[in-house]
Amino acid sequence: MTSQRQAPDSPPTPGDPPATAQPAAAQPATAQPATAQPATAQPATAQPATAQPAWPGYLAPGGHASARPAARLAGATRRLLPAAGLAVLLLVGFSSTVWWGPALAGKTAWALPDDLWGTLVAANRLLHGDIAGVYTPPTGLITFPGGAVIMVPAVAVIDLLGWSLHSQGPGNEHPLAWLLAGPYETLISGLALFAADGLAEQAGAGRRKRLVLAAASTVALWNVSIRWGHPEDAVAVGLILYAISDLAKGKTARAAWLTGAAVAIQPLVLLAIPVLLVAIRPRRMAGFLLSAATPATVLLAVAAAANWHATFTAVFRQPNWPTVDHPTPWLALATRLPGGAVAAGPVRLIAIAASLGCAALAWRQCRAAGTGARWDEFTLLKLLWWVAVSLALRSVFEPVMVAYYLWPVLAVTLIAAVTTWPRLIATSVMAGTLTFVSQSQLRGEWAWWVPMVLGLALMLVFSQVGMRGASSPGVATTAVT
Repeated sequence: MTSQRQAPDSPPTPGDPPATAQPAAAQPATAQPATAQPATAQPATAQPATAQPAWPGYLAPGGHASARPAARLAGATRRLLPAAGLAVLLLVGFSSTVWWGPALAGKTAWALPDDLWGTLVAANRLLHGDIAGVYTPPTGLITFPGGAVIMVPAVAVIDLLGWSLHSQGPGNEHPLAWLLAGPYETLISGLALFAADGLAEQAGAGRRKRLVLAAASTVALWNVSIRWGHPEDAVAVGLILYAISDLAKGKTARAAWLTGAAVAIQPLVLLAIPVLLVAIRPRRMAGFLLSAATPATVLLAVAAAANWHATFTAVFRQPNWPTVDHPTPWLALATRLPGGAVAAGPVRLIAIAASLGCAALAWRQCRAAGTGARWDEFTLLKLLWWVAVSLALRSVFEPVMVAYYLWPVLAVTLIAAVTTWPRLIATSVMAGTLTFVSQSQLRGEWAWWVPMVLGLALMLVFSQVGMRGASSPGVATTAVT
């Protein structure tokens, strides 16, 4: 940051010659006593700060009082780029579900995300105190209870209006609940856009790079929000990104609670925690883990006390359907469940174990992050890249995949790619390609999974941050401010 110069105590009047234009020898002080009082000859120059209006953007010579409106204006527009992206997502996403999307497909029914309705039912049961029913049909909820908690405000208004939460069907082609639930879930998903923009700015990215980041992130967010209706993934990743921002500033306590809130909403972010621990001083790790575990533990304990069997089946087994979604080669390791489902939860322990290896590699490259000092830009971007690698492990080891599982990796990798224009452009193109190609209906254990994993690998290669001290434009090693 640059400081502004202080105004002189007695600024000269515009148009007056400088004091050195009349040497003292030529004009003795005793010969013209009237010149001994220049301040009283032109009193208007004694108030330079108030002589001009302090409108936003006006910078007075002193640079203090009139700079405040400009600073407030700059603060108000600081997140204009993600706000614009979210507005576009709201407009395009909502109109595509109720208007031109069905028209292009030749259908009269709205094009709505099926998965959201089960979460709405779970949130409605929480609203009415039916905790035992959070994980019972027809909710289909398999995330932690926080995934339903974040939808309670929307459900409360829907309930007040008397609208039904019945899922879309032949007799219910236009569910009124979507008119409120759709915009609401998109708005809260936008948390990830704002967190990404803040981290990119923190890492030294300029406005043009942040514009490209906002555009690419908005396109990718369509997958998890509008297409599949899983705002819990976006909110959890957004909270983790804010936690990383706080860790970079040395705010470990707040980062711990943000991490805990993220885990309570969607446990997929557990994969990132080993990498986050790299950035924490050893004596503070216990407190961080305790705070991070508290929200999810409390919510799960309450749900389990109300209905142990349903909670255990949903949260720990996490059933998925290979005949509906995309099976992968890891399907052979998954336990078969009634109704054609498989237990995806136990296989996911492989990804958690692999994330410990990512943490070890991240520590070798970013061990300075754990000293307690404010991170430099290299450390911030490198840790973000390793978080993206950890989140990608879910897709690598998942027995049954869904298209929106890819989104967390896309969201974090795009931020890590702001180091240079070639990296950012290549990563953005790949993120957009994966977002839409992943919607294909390819079947078989290899046909869909292999292209998706290779695409994620390419994104990580494109966005990889160079080693400290290497010739890597855009990655500075100055302290983060």
